[in-house]
Amino acid sequence: MSDDYKRVILVTGSNTGIGYEIVKGLAEKGQTVYLAARNEAAGREAQEKLKKEHNLDVKFVQLNVEDLKSIEAARDVIGKAEGRLDVLVNNAGISGMAHPQTASEMPISVIRSVFETNVFGLIQTTTAFLPLLRKAKPGYGNIVQNSMEWASGTYQTSDKGFTTFAAYCTSKAAMNMYSIALARDLKKDRIKVNCLCPGFTTTKLNGYMPGGKTPAEGAKPLIDWSLLGPEDDEKTGKFWNVDGEVPW
Repeated sequence: MSDDYKRVILVTGSNTGIGYEIVKGLAEKGQTVYLAARNEAAGREAQEKLKKEHNLDVKFVQLNVEDLKSIEAARDVIGKAEGRLDVLVNNAGISGMAHPQTASEMPISVIRSVFETNVFGLIQTTTAFLPLLRKAKPGYGNIVQNSMEWASGTYQTSDKGFTTFAAYCTSKAAMNMYSIALARDLKKDRIKVNCLCPGFTTTKLNGYMPGGKTPAEGAKPLIDWSLLGPEDDEKTGKFWNVDGEVPW
């Protein structure tokens, strides 16, 4: 963190997994954090857990990235309470891993469903919150996208490539391209846009597949990049993991 400025931060899809740990980590650093979940009961439960187990006060807002009315209602709640949004962490996403995703056999319904959340939902959430992000203190506006190495064309065309989950990989690659375009559009407003890779993390998203990082470990790069400041204006349009820059 560059200074003592207290940011207003919204983390989508954050009642569990990496999103929950992002909220926890940012709240521990003294930020004003909104935990967002599409299911209000699950979100409230996560909010209460952070208070009971870690003595952290976070705010809750109901937000379903597939429902524009829900997004606009969440924006209005934050706008009324805070007057601005400094950081949007687009963490909400689905993998569709319960369904076949080989490129030659994938049902179109699977990729439509994954794109609805990971691409269209992310875009409409981002554009809805841009008016509040533009009210951030100059140099603090920041959009952090939860991406992955599997979205890298360079990675996927190497001997390390893994494209069994074609819908999921394709959706994240599309999100990356949108983020590059958005970073260029918003540079004049000093709003940074970056894609961060948690790495393979054992969460509900992948059916708690064993052998991955813990959610807290996966959350670390997204927490760090959420706290960029005015001195980091050139850190935009980037694709990074904990080890450094990832090739597009």
